[in-house]
Amino acid sequence: MTTALFRDDAYADRCDARIVRTGDGHVVLDRTVFYATGGGQPGDVGALLCQDSGRLAIIGTVWGEAGEILHLIDAATPAPAVGTRVEAVIDWPRRHRLMRYHTALHLLCAVVPAPVTGGRMAEDKAHLDFDIDMSELDAATIERRLAELVAADLAVDVGAIAEAELDARPELVRTMSVQPPRGQGDVRTIRIADVDYQPCGGTHVRRTGEIGTPRVSRIRSEGRRNKRVTIVLDDMSS
Repeated sequence: MTTALFRDDAYADRCDARIVRTGDGHVVLDRTVFYATGGGQPGDVGALLCQDSGRLAIIGTVWGEAGEILHLIDAATPAPAVGTRVEAVIDWPRRHRLMRYHTALHLLCAVVPAPVTGGRMAEDKAHLDFDIDMSELDAATIERRLAELVAADLAVDVGAIAEAELDARPELVRTMSVQPPRGQGDVRTIRIADVDYQPCGGTHVRRTGEIGTPRVSRIRSEGRRNKRVTIVLDDMSS
């Protein structure tokens, strides 16, 4: 199992680590700051800095089996030997943009009072799909309410909830298409003041004021139960 340092500190952009396994196009570390793809958030990219063999580019990060995190490399690039000590360094500006988008999507959950049927984020936009009538979605109203929550500079806190308690409160699971991982006893949560509280394994900013300026770029139907709200951050400086 890889120790996922990003769960406790989303702002850590590097760490010392040891290679414990290599495979076809991937490297496994004993610990990492690289977020693995999940919950609609892309995995991190960056590099492993090796004292003897130089820089090894990481082109993506995904979950493997038994809690391993796979750092993807070009299949034509030879991996360093098992046991090699490295410095794992993420592309921080990219990660920070994704943190801002992910937190903005939690605010969007609070602003649109409907079940979430899906969602995804990229470096330049993000969206959620809602089970709601199109007539109830107004871009100007959504933007205004998002701006209010950003301006309030609300605290974003990482916590945990017991699996048994989560079973008793199914309304906390907002995304119908993605269920939180189970089997560890507790499930990681994100709480934004009294505005939003739900299970989430992603990376987030510490306060909503760090998000920037969310703007609704499109609202469209993706099916009977999927009304997609896409947002962009006009201020994308990191």
